[in-house]
Amino acid sequence: MTALKARIEKSADAYRSIGEAAAELGLETHVLRYWETRFPRQVSPVKRPDGRRLFRPQDIDALRAIRILVHERGMTLKGAKAVLVQQGVAAVLTGTATITPDTAASPARELQETLARAFTDVPTDPEARRERLNGTLTELSELKLRLDALRARRQG
Repeated sequence: MTALKARIEKSADAYRSIGEAAAELGLETHVLRYWETRFPRQVSPVKRPDGRRLFRPQDIDALRAIRILVHERGMTLKGAKAVLVQQGVAAVLTGTATITPDTAASPARELQETLARAFTDVPTDPEARRERLNGTLTELSELKLRLDALRARRQG
């Protein structure tokens, strides 16, 4: 039954579960949950009564734009947010967004800030601590991807 389910292609207008959205975007589900907290104006999936998220087409577009800015263009989340607020998701998806030096921060500086946040104000609640660690892991993973992309550009 699951193999049959995997072959069915949803329409572009269909809502997607977090797993489907993550697979479509080539990201992990925890990254989508984290970005949802960092980009509440752009990504606001519908939540079912049981707490499951359903991503609308505009949420998928916003997540795709964030992925382009962060993973492909090497921007910080803060810089990506600024571009999305100023220029919109459509500008990023069509390639017409303008990236200026003030919106693109240094990956090394962002790494320093991420590590500093990881060691300050550590929550005592185990669930809050786990969520904080997952957020830090996500940020560090994104920074690693950005640093790898920068190294590849310098070598190529």
